Amino acid sequence: MVVGLWEGKIMSKTKSPPITTELDGKFLDGSLETDGKLIKIEHLTRTYTLGEVEVHALRGVSVEVSKGEFVAIMGASGSGKSTFMNILGCLDKPTKGTYTLDGIEVGKLTRDELALIRNKKIGFVFQGFNLLSRTTALENVELPLFYSSVSNKDRKDKSISALNIVGLEERIYHYPNQLSGGQQQRVAIARALVNDPSIVLADEPTGNLDSRTSVEVMEIFQKLNDQGITIILVTHEPDIASFAKRHVVFRDGRIKSDKINNSPRIASEVLKTIPSIDEEEEEA
Repeated sequence: MVVGLWEGKIMSKTKSPPITTELDGKFLDGSLETDGKLIKIEHLTRTYTLGEVEVHALRGVSVEVSKGEFVAIMGASGSGKSTFMNILGCLDKPTKGTYTLDGIEVGKLTRDELALIRNKKIGFVFQGFNLLSRTTALENVELPLFYSSVSNKDRKDKSISALNIVGLEERIYHYPNQLSGGQQQRVAIARALVNDPSIVLADEPTGNLDSRTSVEVMEIFQKLNDQGITIILVTHEPDIASFAKRHVVFRDGRIKSDKINNSPRIASEVLKTIPSIDEEEEEA
């Protein structure tokens, strides 16, 4: 499962030492030439060795993602989609092939440089929310900024702004156990946005939510995508994938299909057809 690995990376409280490299300047200020391609993957393979057995998780995957796309990654368990997302999130490296993110070949980076990219360029959203239970919504959103040279005031202001984006401006001092599942996921999305990432990677973000709340979360993703943020979403639910503009399906470590969705469902319109929980209780 991707979540466990991602949680370990995101929740680590050990700060990486300051990085002063060409990466730190050009990559973070967006001055590298990318031809509009945020992600370029060529002939990617990932092989794990378990004892005397080799497991081929990815087998020669090639794909590109342009800035501003909304892509759903689909596939059965064992298809390779989780390994693919780990590599996209700079949590793993390919065995062979290349992964270029925003003009930088990720496979050549040091551990500290990978940490810099995760913090500055990628926002993570998890199925299980992964909020710290004893901290408020505001403090949870502030967490990624503790790894940056941001003042206390700016950290708070940016975090409140991110919570405003997801509609939780009145609940910034609530603890996770005072929030519904949908509200906790909104906090998680705000945390993903607080560093102004180029890309948001979401692993089954609606997996623990009811049908209406799931669509509400997809409405947030669609609004963010309309603002130019690239969204890559892992899901096994066709209904959720139908909100994305492109569907990439994995099977046996390869891309089975890669199709544009010319008629994505509009979450704000779908919500009009789904009764709220209060309305359902009244009808009952």
